[in-house]
Amino acid sequence: MDRRKAISLLATSAATPWLNGRADAQEGIQEDAVISVDVNVVNILATVRDGKGGLVKDLSKDDFILEENGKRQTIRYFAQQADLPLTVGLLVDTSVSQERLIGEEQRAAGQFFSQVLRLDKDLAFLISFDINIELLQDLTGSQRLLERALGDLQVESSSRGMHPGPVPSSGRKVGTALFDAVYLASDEMMRQQVGRKAVVLISDGMDYGSRVSREEAIEASHKSDVVVYGVRYYDRGFYYRQGGFGGGGSGALKKMARETGGNVFEVSRKRTLRQIFDEIQNELRNQYSIGFSPEGGAGGSGRQEISVRTRRKGLKVQARTGYYPKGS
Repeated sequence: MDRRKAISLLATSAATPWLNGRADAQEGIQEDAVISVDVNVVNILATVRDGKGGLVKDLSKDDFILEENGKRQTIRYFAQQADLPLTVGLLVDTSVSQERLIGEEQRAAGQFFSQVLRLDKDLAFLISFDINIELLQDLTGSQRLLERALGDLQVESSSRGMHPGPVPSSGRKVGTALFDAVYLASDEMMRQQVGRKAVVLISDGMDYGSRVSREEAIEASHKSDVVVYGVRYYDRGFYYRQGGFGGGGSGALKKMARETGGNVFEVSRKRTLRQIFDEIQNELRNQYSIGFSPEGGAGGSGRQEISVRTRRKGLKVQARTGYYPKGS
């Protein structure tokens, strides 16, 4: 029995609802730790590093300065080393260019899930994307179900539509709907979740054929309070055989991560995928949760700019750069 559920974007609407079993998935999740779900509260997750790149874990609310559109804001909610529920989505590029990398992605992702998810508190889901986007595992706290879904990751050839991306020598039609995957993960999976929300995106960073733009994917992430982590992993041999080089995909990943308060990592001989997952896990466990209600004329319609910094010199804050008020 094929356990995959196809996700499609329709030309007449942004996305098609396709979730089920959400109530079962959330059973047992603690919601009393959430800083706020008030419609007038903007939630921010911040990671702070020192000049050497080390995580700074001892800051208080008074150490932060928060501005919206240049106007100072009062921090009303604050949690150090956030213990809020975590929802994490793993989005894996299964386009043809990733064919030789899937095995390592399965092994490292399995370890990541086992280490980052806390029993009866956190949820995860798994999506693969190429020409199509598929939900391999809906929201769950079960390591067994996630491991099983990881085993379903595979590069597929498809005849379900042509695509503007490159066609390899095998003749298989290819595609990488990266922006669509981020959009759907944020809008469909994350919007109704509470607590901390993160998407981990494993890809070469190239997008071919998405129906939404990078900016629309970022907007969906902002509206759902999602932090995007990009993991750039590509097969140099594949691009060499196609007469090109996969060095052009980092820009999109960096943009999405920077705008949402996440980070970008690149797999190399000195930095393995497993080590990168460990770094992401460490960040997720050492975030500051900040909440504020726009005041002093802030909180208009459309995108609002946010600036977060610390009073301590030499520290770098990694946090979302904007948000969209409810109803925007």
